[in-house]
Amino acid sequence: MLTDTGITNENDLLQKIMQGTAGAIGASFFRALVKNLSRALGTHGAWITEYRPDTGRLHAIAFWMGNGFVDHYEYDLAGTPCENTIKNKTHLHIPDNVVRLFPDDPDLAAFKAVSYMGFPLIGPDDQVLGNLAVLDTKRMPESYRNLALFRIFAARATAEMLRLRAEAGMRAREETLSGVFNGAMDAIVELDHAFHIVILNPAAERMFGCGRDSCKGRSFGQLIAKGDFQRLQQIVRKLDVHSESERSVWIPDGLAALGPNRLPIRTEATLSQIEIHGRPGYVLILRDVNERFEARRQIESLRDEAAYLKGEIQQIYDFGQIIGDSQPFRETLELVAEVAPTDSTVLIIGETGTGKELIARAIHAASSRKEGPLITVNCAAIPDMLMESEFFGHEKGAFTGATQRREGRFGLADRGTLFLDEVGELNRELQAKLLRVLQEGEFTPVGGSSTRRVDVRIIAATNRDLSRAVGDGRFRTDLFYRLNVFPIRVPSLREREADIGLLAEHFATKYAARMKRVIAPLSTEFIEKLKGYDWPGNVRELQNVIERGVITARHRHLRPDPLLPQRPAPPPDSAPPADGRSHRRVRTVRELRELERGNILLAMEKARWRVSGRDGAARLLDMPASTLQSRMKALGIQRPPRPNG
Repeated sequence: MLTDTGITNENDLLQKIMQGTAGAIGASFFRALVKNLSRALGTHGAWITEYRPDTGRLHAIAFWMGNGFVDHYEYDLAGTPCENTIKNKTHLHIPDNVVRLFPDDPDLAAFKAVSYMGFPLIGPDDQVLGNLAVLDTKRMPESYRNLALFRIFAARATAEMLRLRAEAGMRAREETLSGVFNGAMDAIVELDHAFHIVILNPAAERMFGCGRDSCKGRSFGQLIAKGDFQRLQQIVRKLDVHSESERSVWIPDGLAALGPNRLPIRTEATLSQIEIHGRPGYVLILRDVNERFEARRQIESLRDEAAYLKGEIQQIYDFGQIIGDSQPFRETLELVAEVAPTDSTVLIIGETGTGKELIARAIHAASSRKEGPLITVNCAAIPDMLMESEFFGHEKGAFTGATQRREGRFGLADRGTLFLDEVGELNRELQAKLLRVLQEGEFTPVGGSSTRRVDVRIIAATNRDLSRAVGDGRFRTDLFYRLNVFPIRVPSLREREADIGLLAEHFATKYAARMKRVIAPLSTEFIEKLKGYDWPGNVRELQNVIERGVITARHRHLRPDPLLPQRPAPPPDSAPPADGRSHRRVRTVRELRELERGNILLAMEKARWRVSGRDGAARLLDMPASTLQSRMKALGIQRPPRPNG
């Protein structure tokens, strides 16, 4: 034991302890300290603890007792000599009778302790970190030098404990920052002063399609659009001259990053200036807003399309009115009224410009699906290679240029009506796929793997003779029967001579109001000249003629002579019209019923007079077997007798 008279021994002791701990840090330092301190002082044991105020316990960082270390040693502070040290923040020396003074500490008796000395470890904020203590099985006289040694090594232990805590805190912060850096959904790129990549996070790797090692050292100009790289350099030059408090800037219009396929990805960007080894560097955070930009573009496109469609619909409906009072047109409207409340497929037949789409809209508006959408597809206006995508939609990446998922017309028309205009223009391959949708009510988007079911009513229109196309092999027989469940023929304007005056007056009023002009009522002579014209373009041509007449009107009057073209008479050997009917007119409901009767007979013959079942006529006609039987009864259709033998 060190005494006040052993100055030389004190120096030897100090040197011995210093040598024993000089090369150690962390846990090794604490173990070396308590071991050397206990041996040098000749005590039975020594320990360093960390105080945990939340539990009121002391956890031994290093605990030397007898001739070895005790691991995982922890004890309650209450009732121990260390309690005075921790609570009073001062050293405590008990030279003798420590067990009698602290009878509630069971470990003192177990260690056969006689004396104790402890010193608190106090941090810079006056917070107690733990304590350094020694215990002996014999008397420990009071010594100033002992106290001085404790103060020295308590300070060293405190410094090491604070260093470890700072290191742990820094490590935790680094782990947190690393977690934020690596887990961030935004792309983060660190650049040096020459705009070479220093490091990038996984989100940036995915955005640019290159690994961290392969990207490191590359010029960032290779990963964004050329014009945007030049703009980034200009932003950096402006940033360099700002004050210290203005070392970051938001780039709201973003930068166009080049993705793995070199297609531009629109981003929002934040640029911050940092210092790397004494030179300026930059941190760029990029947020992928490609989908948002595309959605905004689509919204703008849809807004424009909606405005266009609104005007188109207004034009089709002519301010909500269907103009016509002639007998042929009334008969057509009667058929519309009959079929509209049902879900039956309708085939609208008529020449170009007769208003087939107007009839389709009228059927939809009077049906139970009127709250659902009416989606129109002009089969003649879409290229064959795009038709399947238009009908059924496609998944992202299904083909070159498919950068986004797109809904098809069948999907858009779910629970509504799909109007197939010019259906006779479909190629054979798409006819087969359309037939499957009509039969099964399901389809698979282009590039998709799952089947989607839809509930869609079909209204088709054509200006061709589909029965002749079937005979020529240009149109599938089974698809024709599926579409031709309820045919409606729209009469040409030549057949609606009584409606020409009504339509002309309506169009004149409409365009005069639009052009802010005053037009006199149309004269009888003018209307008679209109009736004398053949109108190959039907109502659409009449509408154009009247619009042109309002533009060229003189003194409020329309002049027919410059408006109506003089058509040459057809040569004697000219071919008959495409529908093969020459000038035959279908004027009555009776004739339309004859068409229906012929249609059912064709289907029955095709099905060998089977009404129901997989190969039955009801399936070909896309109607319930009971409905087909009732229609056959109403139309007087009976199976012909089989020949004898």
